[in-house]
Amino acid sequence: MLDKGDELRDRVEARKHELLAKYNELKADTRHEAAEARARMKARLDELELQLKSGWTKISDDVRTKLNQWLERHD
Repeated sequence: MLDKGDELRDRVEARKHELLAKYNELKADTRHEAAEARARMKARLDELELQLKSGWTKISDDVRTKLNQWLERHD
């Protein structure tokens, strides 16, 4: 059975892979809108890496809250 940390990690990893796939699709698109979308996705991915810089084993309740907020945003 998954605990809350495992479930959160799985959800974050799934979302990260979605964003990376979209980011890679947009790389081939030269339109201005695509560049803006790519920049937003890169910022989201960078934000995620910053939250997880100490690794999954050491995340605090504060980071867990931020990760849940990160998952809830749809931009």
